[in-house]
Amino acid sequence: MKTFKKIWKFFLINYSIITICYIGIYTYAYFAPKLPINSANGFFFYDKDGNSFTANTNEEWVPLKDISPYLINATISIEDKRFFSHQGFDFLRILKSMYINLVNRKTLQGASTITQQYAKNLFLDFDRTWERKLEEAWITVRLESHYSKEELLEGYLNTINYGGIFGIENASWYYFQKSSKDLSLAEATILAGIPKWPSEYSPLVNEKASKERQKLILNSMVKNHMITEEEKENALKEKLTYSGMLQKDNLVTLMYYEDAVLKELNEIKSIPSSFLKTGGLKIYTNLDMNAQKILEENIHKQVDDVKDFQVASIMMDPNNGKVIALTGGTNYFESNYNRAISSKRQVGSTMKPFLYYTALENGFTPSTTFTSEKTIFTFSENKTYSPSNYSNKYPNKPISMAAALAFSDNIYAVKTHLFLGEDSLVKISKELGISNDMKEIPSAALGSTEIGMMNMMKGYATLANEGYSITPYFIKKIEDTNGNILYEKKEKKEKKLNKSIVFILNEMLTNCYNTEFIDYTYPTCMTMAPTLTHKYAIKSGTTDTDHLIFGYTKNMLLGIWGGYDDNRESDISNGTKVKQIWADTMETFYQTNSYEWYQIPDNIVGVFVDPITGLLADTNAKKRTMLYYIKGTEPSSDYMHAIIPKEET
Repeated sequence: MKTFKKIWKFFLINYSIITICYIGIYTYAYFAPKLPINSANGFFFYDKDGNSFTANTNEEWVPLKDISPYLINATISIEDKRFFSHQGFDFLRILKSMYINLVNRKTLQGASTITQQYAKNLFLDFDRTWERKLEEAWITVRLESHYSKEELLEGYLNTINYGGIFGIENASWYYFQKSSKDLSLAEATILAGIPKWPSEYSPLVNEKASKERQKLILNSMVKNHMITEEEKENALKEKLTYSGMLQKDNLVTLMYYEDAVLKELNEIKSIPSSFLKTGGLKIYTNLDMNAQKILEENIHKQVDDVKDFQVASIMMDPNNGKVIALTGGTNYFESNYNRAISSKRQVGSTMKPFLYYTALENGFTPSTTFTSEKTIFTFSENKTYSPSNYSNKYPNKPISMAAALAFSDNIYAVKTHLFLGEDSLVKISKELGISNDMKEIPSAALGSTEIGMMNMMKGYATLANEGYSITPYFIKKIEDTNGNILYEKKEKKEKKLNKSIVFILNEMLTNCYNTEFIDYTYPTCMTMAPTLTHKYAIKSGTTDTDHLIFGYTKNMLLGIWGGYDDNRESDISNGTKVKQIWADTMETFYQTNSYEWYQIPDNIVGVFVDPITGLLADTNAKKRTMLYYIKGTEPSSDYMHAIIPKEET
């Protein structure tokens, strides 16, 4: 009996302490400032012209009374069936999930309530630290103290992620082309299933998984006496048609740009990660909406018929680093993985311009030759390396650097790399911010290192802007909702490369679509030639799995990657499509934007030469092209040669 009394006393004391603490916390929360749920975490995006933009076209906040009861009940049933009876935390569910997870020794169930999820979506980032969990709990208490259950549920349904579409009204129009108040039971249960795992349960991504989730929700609604068994069966039988179209004309790649903006926002130290301190931000970006539309249209024109093929692309002003357009894939609503800012792939031959810049800096000229033939390179300890040219085509003769660059000849590249020393390419890459983990190996010259697109854009910008290192960026300025400036970008440029050598290299990169170079093989971008009406510096790269192209003028740089997420081999025809996306995008862009090319530096001379041998060519030569040299290094003989006056360039 004494033992029982002690246990009972212990229980009462602890229960009283917990009750007092519980009441105290909620009382304190009640008198704390009311959290502004209509402005918290408010991202207001503006393009380069100051026009508001968002990937979700319908921004109307729909009242709870105008949302289908089927959708409301389905959400409560599957997400938080005791929503209207708890004070923000479902302790029975917490205990149950703890038991299930302990028995199975892994996390199988969560116990977040709708209020907790709403708190996280409104105010917090997605860190999983204990500090963040405690902050989430405190915000949950404050929300429950100041708002009714109906207000919280309304806010939750208007802000939750339905597969890249935020808010139930937007989602209803996107998937079914109707208002959320008109959703059927079948449609409502499909939508209610998406927020648990948006990239998997969207019916446009994985209809099978979406239907399985729907069945689970319908069963829970029957169990919770929200619908009958007959209603459930009728809903499962209902044939659904998914639209996948926004209510207004909009872009399916725009949210990739928004994601990149938010990533940069998180890296700006002067901006707090929690909007508890700011209550909303106005973010002014470099987005050129017309460029974004051009890019998206050309991507879909080329690859919509290639199943699972993804395209990531970046358009940037190389003179200051302003990113004006970006796609991280072909359709954000089908896959929100942003390959433009998150993925690293082998870059192939697009690494070669940096190798050849170093060669030019070390005494090579566009006419410097190496013999290109099937070669086995032997190193110490009898280690060998045997690179091959594309399709195993070799000239079996000396070729110029200009020809090697136009053909993307691998033998020439490796010979140059080994001649300069394997550390040379690593050094210039680090100098330009391209890669910090490149190894000093022969294959580095052929782009065997995995590098992110943004790093490659940074390197190519240095060539496009005649030698200056810049930092790509999306955000120009950030203000709070009262117009106070919280952040403003300060552009920095640092001289890295020799302007004259960069000019020589840029001119050589225009030969990848030059018909004068057709010989034992074709220049790598000949398929683009009929499309191009302007002069461009271009370098493409191909591996078994990846297709890349970077090209530029003095005022615009465009980089594109194409391939499959599972690293499967990609047909060469896909590479042709990627090149055509580049050509069509740049040509369309310059229909409404001014075009700029480079002026010849005073110490540079242009000479007509044989494109393959690099030797001086007279006016009767069958093939000749203009290459550029630092004065005194150009080919010389008794042949007549031409120097192009500066004003004619």
